[in-house]
Amino acid sequence: MVFSSNPLALSVPEPAFESWLRDTGYLEILDHRTSSAAAASPAPSSAAGSFFSRLVTFFSLFTLNPFAKLTADDFAADTPSWSRSFFAFFDSYSFPSSPSQARLRVQENIKRYARNYAYLFILFFACTLYKMPVALVGLILCLALWDFFKFCSHRWGLEQYPLTRQCLIRAAQCATAVILIFSNVQMALFCAICVSYAGVILHAAFRKLTPVKQPSVGRSR
Repeated sequence: MVFSSNPLALSVPEPAFESWLRDTGYLEILDHRTSSAAAASPAPSSAAGSFFSRLVTFFSLFTLNPFAKLTADDFAADTPSWSRSFFAFFDSYSFPSSPSQARLRVQENIKRYARNYAYLFILFFACTLYKMPVALVGLILCLALWDFFKFCSHRWGLEQYPLTRQCLIRAAQCATAVILIFSNVQMALFCAICVSYAGVILHAAFRKLTPVKQPSVGRSR
């Protein structure tokens, strides 16, 4: 859908224009329009009202589904630059003016920085295992157990004895569950997920939608 300039169509409906901005990739303009609209709206009557409005916007972040628009192709793309794109400068951040702007930022930034967030989760999980050495030992024991089972399966030719192989697999699964539970690996994973989720939500909501490479539009002569 393209809006051509002509004397009979000097304006388009607001929802149609915003939909066109979203479909063509001009999300930073849509983000700026949302901020401008919130600034132009009547301000709260008191500082308490302004604080309450910001509090509602903040808590609305944790009611969003940040992975609603995420696809496998987002992880296949190149990793954005950590310094210039992901973290950027201080002026690249602002408090979302409304829950709708926060939702827009979260959904789009999750798609843009999916690989960065994945690396951060791995980093948080590694730090959690460093702080919980018993969980690290338990995880290593589980990996060693399955590597030993694979070695024995090839050495003894267990593929020829499917019933025996299935019994050993079930025994290895039970042993793995016992090791994971007693070494608190699940707690380390839970802590890493919580910290990563909070970091992703906050960064994606406060990070402005910076311009991306736009399609070149030229006039036909």
